[in-house]
Amino acid sequence: MDRTARAWQILESAELIHSAAAVDAAIDRVAAEITAKLKDQFPLVLSVMGGAVVFAGRVLPLLNFPLEFDYIHASRYGAATSGGRVEWKVGPKGNVTDRVVLVLDDILDQGDTMLAIRERILGLGARAFYSAVLTDKRKAAAKPIRADFVGLSLPDRYVFGCGMDAHGIWRNLPAIYALRQDEKA
Repeated sequence: MDRTARAWQILESAELIHSAAAVDAAIDRVAAEITAKLKDQFPLVLSVMGGAVVFAGRVLPLLNFPLEFDYIHASRYGAATSGGRVEWKVGPKGNVTDRVVLVLDDILDQGDTMLAIRERILGLGARAFYSAVLTDKRKAAAKPIRADFVGLSLPDRYVFGCGMDAHGIWRNLPAIYALRQDEKA
């Protein structure tokens, strides 16, 4: 089967978890919560590449206050479907010192990546750290960190869309889907 046919097969067999309308409403709500909390802080907003690019692109225009924007690239996944050690491809720059920092990410899964990001940013002298995630996956085990702003809750399944991928594809979907229970991640 060619890659295009396989991509369509993945999507057609997936289960819709959150519609595009639900994602839109969640992003609007999170933007309002962030604005209420940080509008007078002139924060540095950092997007975690590459999954958070969709969330960042949607939430940033809704933040009606002055901010600076940059990105970081930390991942526990790479090409894998389960996490390992946090790998820094692009770390935070010196511009975090004595700043209020807001980190945007697509998903809070086990929490290890966001914890490593928080520790690194605070270690570089940030005054305060906040995190906003489009999605938070419900896990049986306690996570080492909680996001300050959460858009949507997810079941403990392999999900894709809105910046999250399935086998490297479908990050561009406006809704969130889960692979079939029998589909390998």
